[in-house]
Amino acid sequence: MPKRRKVGNLLALAVLSALVQRPMHPYEIATTLRAWGKDQDMEVKWGSFYTVIRNMDKHHMIEAVESLREGRRPERTVYRITDAGRAELVDWARELVSTPMPEHPRFRAGLSVLAALHPDEATDLLRQRLDQLEDAIRQDRETLDAYLREIPRLFLVESEYDLAMRAAEAAWLRALLAELTSGSYPGLAMWRAFHETGEVPAELTELAQRTSTPDPGTPD
Repeated sequence: MPKRRKVGNLLALAVLSALVQRPMHPYEIATTLRAWGKDQDMEVKWGSFYTVIRNMDKHHMIEAVESLREGRRPERTVYRITDAGRAELVDWARELVSTPMPEHPRFRAGLSVLAALHPDEATDLLRQRLDQLEDAIRQDRETLDAYLREIPRLFLVESEYDLAMRAAEAAWLRALLAELTSGSYPGLAMWRAFHETGEVPAELTELAQRTSTPDPGTPD
C-alpha cells in the first residue's frame, strides 16, 4: 500500500469525499463538489482539478473503472475510490479534526497593522465590520435553520462552526469597541497622539529598538 501523506491538497480530500459516495467521471465530481459547496469549506483551485485527478490516479488513491462516450462529446473516464484512497480519507479527516494548525485570516493581518490608522477611523471601520458581521450571522442562522429541516445535522456541522466563529468574532469586536469608545483601551492616548502630532512616542521608539536588536547570544 502506498505511504500515506499529510494533508497537503484539500482538493484531493474533496475528490475523495465525492468518490466515497459512488464512482464518477471528473466533470461529475466537480459538479457534485460545487453543489455541495465544498469550495466554501476549503480552498479549491479549479484550474488544477484535472492535474489533481491524474496525480491521485498515479498514487493509487483512485482508479479508472470505465470510459464513457456520449454522442460527440469527448470520452470521459469514470473513477472510483480505492482501499488506499479510503485509508487516506480517514487519515486526513483525523488529522484535520484533531490537530490545530496555524491559519492566517485577512482580518488578523489587518489587526496586526491597526496602529497605522487613527483610532477614530479604526473605531469606525471596526464598527462597520461588526454591522456587516451581524447581518451575516442573522442570514447564516436563518439559512442553517432552513437546511436543518431537511438535512441531517452531521452534514451541516461545518456551517455550525462558521456561525460559532462569526458569533465569537462579533462578541470580541463589541468588547473591543466598548473599550475604544469609552477611552479605557490601554495606550489609546499614545496611539492618538502619534497620529495627531506625527511624532513617534518615546515608549514606542524604545520598544521598537528593543525588539529589533538581535540578542548578542543568538547566532546569525
